[in-house]
Amino acid sequence: MDFDLVIQNGTLVIGNQIMPSDIGILDGKIAAIARGLSGRKTFSAQNMLVIPGGIDPHVHLEMPTPTTITSDDWFTGTRAAAFGGTTTVIDFIEPEKGETLLEAFHKRRAQAEAKCVIDFSLHMTISRTDPQTLAEIQTVIRTGIPSFKHYTTYEGFALPDEGLLAAFNAIAQAGGLVLVHAENDAIIKHSTLQLKSSGQLEPGFYPLSRPAIAEVEAIRRVILLARFTSVPLYIVHISTATGASAVEKARYHGQAVFGETCPQYLLLDQGRYQDKDPLYAAGHICAPPLREPKDNLSLWRMLQNGTLQTIGTDHCAFNLHGQKDKGLNCFTNVPGGVPGIESRLALMYTYGVRRGYLTLEQWIDCCCTLPARIFGLAPRKGVLAIGADADIVIFDPNRKVTITKDLLHENVDYTPYEGFELHGYPVATFLRGELLVDQGQWVATGFNGKFIPRFIG
Repeated sequence: MDFDLVIQNGTLVIGNQIMPSDIGILDGKIAAIARGLSGRKTFSAQNMLVIPGGIDPHVHLEMPTPTTITSDDWFTGTRAAAFGGTTTVIDFIEPEKGETLLEAFHKRRAQAEAKCVIDFSLHMTISRTDPQTLAEIQTVIRTGIPSFKHYTTYEGFALPDEGLLAAFNAIAQAGGLVLVHAENDAIIKHSTLQLKSSGQLEPGFYPLSRPAIAEVEAIRRVILLARFTSVPLYIVHISTATGASAVEKARYHGQAVFGETCPQYLLLDQGRYQDKDPLYAAGHICAPPLREPKDNLSLWRMLQNGTLQTIGTDHCAFNLHGQKDKGLNCFTNVPGGVPGIESRLALMYTYGVRRGYLTLEQWIDCCCTLPARIFGLAPRKGVLAIGADADIVIFDPNRKVTITKDLLHENVDYTPYEGFELHGYPVATFLRGELLVDQGQWVATGFNGKFIPRFIG
C-alpha cells in the first residue's frame, strides 16, 4: 500500500505495549502499524517516543467573566495546545439567560470553528432546571454532546440539591454523563465573609476562603446524589487527598465515578500564596486553590493506583497585568484560573514518569486514552490504532527544556511553571496526518480544527 505519510522507526506506546514500529497514514487515518513501511512522504522518529495526540478534557478558551475575558482565544489556546502535544480539547458551553441549550451550542461551535487549529468538542453547562431546559437534554445528546457540567458554587451557576437531582435524573434517563465542579457554597461564603470582616483581603489570604473541607463535603454529596439517580459522574479538578479518597470509596463499591486532577494540584502548593509579591500570589488564584504538599503526593498515588483517571489542565488564562492585578486589594476581584494547556504532557512525563509515579502507559492513559474513552471520543481519538485519526505526537524523551513564559505560546504574560526543568519534550505534532508543529516551528496553514461529536454508552 502506498501511504500518504509514514512515520518511521519510532518507539510506539500502544496500550500495554512499547514497541519499535512504523505508522502508515492514509486519508488522515492510521492505516498500518508495522516495520518497513514506505510512503509518498516520510518522517523520522528515530530515538523518539510515538504517542497519541493528547486529549485535554477541561479547558476554558475565549471565556467571558463578569469583568473580563480569558486571554487565550480559540486560536491562541489551541495553537499552544498543539505545541505541547495536545490535539483535541473539550471546552464548555455556558447558555445565557433566555438562550436555549441548542442556541448556545450552535453559537459556541461557530465561534470555535472560525479559529481552531486542532480538533475540539464541548461540554454543556446546566445552570437552570426549568422543564424546557431538561427536555432539551436528549436533543443535545443527539447532537454529539453527552456530557453536562454542573456547579455547586458560583452565583448564577450553582444549583441547589433539588436542582442537581432534577438535572442528574434527566441526564441519567437520556444516557448522558454528569460533570461537577464540587465546592460547598455555604462554606465558601462564610469563610469569605469572615476574611472580609477581619480585613484579610490580599491575595495571600485567598486559600482560606475555599478550605479543603469545602471540596470534600461537596464531592461526597454529589457522589451520593449521583448514586441516587444512577447517573455516571465525573468530578473535575480534584485538589485534595480526602476528596480523591471519596472517589476511591465510591468506585470500590461499584459506582460509575471518574476523577480528574490537574498539573497545578500535582506540582504546585499553597506556599505560592505566601510570596511577598501579592501579584505573584494572585497569579496562582484558581478554584479550588492550591493545597498542601501532602495533597500533591496523595494525588500522584491516586493516579498511580487508578483512583483518578485523567489529567486535565483547567486552562483558564488571565494576564497578571491588566487582569489579575485588579484584585490586589481584594482577592474576590481576581479572575480565577491558571494557564497550563501547553506544558501538560511534558510536565507529566518529567515529574510523573521519570520520578516513578506513572508508567509510560499510565501517562498515556491519563493524558490521552482515558479522556477519549470516558467522553466518547474513542476509538477515533486517544490511541494509536488502525482506523483511528492520525493524531500523533513525536516526543523526545531526552530533550531538556526549562519552562519560561517566552518558551511557551500561550497568550498570557506569565506561567506558574516558570523555571521548571523538563527532561522530555514534544518535537512534532500531527493532526489527522497533517504536520502542525515541527521542532518548535508552526508549519500548518489555516484553521483546520473540527468539531468532534461524541457518543457514550
